[in-house]
Amino acid sequence: MSTARDRLLARLLSTYGEEPPPSTSSLRQIAARVGTSHALLRYHFGSHAGVLTAMLVAQRAHDNDTLARDSATATFSEFVERIWNLYTDPERIARVRSFFLVVGLAVQDPEEFTEFIASLNDLTSLLIDVARRDGDSDEIAALRATVTVAALRGLLLQEVLAPGTLAEPALRLILQLGPPPAEARATSGTGARPPCIKRGSSKRP
Repeated sequence: MSTARDRLLARLLSTYGEEPPPSTSSLRQIAARVGTSHALLRYHFGSHAGVLTAMLVAQRAHDNDTLARDSATATFSEFVERIWNLYTDPERIARVRSFFLVVGLAVQDPEEFTEFIASLNDLTSLLIDVARRDGDSDEIAALRATVTVAALRGLLLQEVLAPGTLAEPALRLILQLGPPPAEARATSGTGARPPCIKRGSSKRP
């Protein structure tokens, strides 16, 4: 059963889509665009950062649901490629910038961003499941997933700040450093080469 907050969040997501409210927007400006009151936004989300955080958590949960369905038959490297293509799509780059804005705020005041911080492990959990299916032990799967997510986020930050500065070759190198599945080691002695990581579009943000 949806709550008043859920319905208001749905209106925010429908109105803004992949272009979250700019950091220069006031709550009054956001409320006017959505067609609600400044008081309601403040009551349910607290601040501009609260609005942005709620939107990002909801959007990333949707992304993870989609990725989980797409990962049913993907190898670890193929799944990482899909994640990279998803978040480097120029249509999604504004949301990536907003993600790093909220990360910076959460670093300064973690207690105000507990929902956002808790959601950061979701992608790692998905990668752990894929790594296990590739044949990794629980320990190795967790290690590969943790390092890969850290690399993805670091390289996405680099792409936001300085597009085109070798982020994709660097990601391929990270994938090559991961251990191959046990079955591959037993049959060939070497791991399969990771796929070429491609941008979702040739356009730059």
